[in-house]
Amino acid sequence: MSDPTDAYSVTADELRQFIERYEQLESEKKDVTEQQKEVMAEAKGRGYDTRVMRKVIALRKRKPDEIAEEEAIMEMYKTALGMG
Repeated sequence: MSDPTDAYSVTADELRQFIERYEQLESEKKDVTEQQKEVMAEAKGRGYDTRVMRKVIALRKRKPDEIAEEEAIMEMYKTALGMG
């Protein structure tokens, strides 16, 4: 007959592994975020506009059709407001 505490210890070990893996990922994420900040600081130091760079990075994640549609709507709105 198996001891119920054995099942508990296995579950506790597995739980601990999940938590430790998650904590490791959190640590890695923090490191990556710090590296991204360093890249932007270096770019800024070289004269690049990091605000615009971040917008370009966001655009590169999107589909060209979505970008074109948003730009068309933006132009329509700007024209309606006399900004175009």
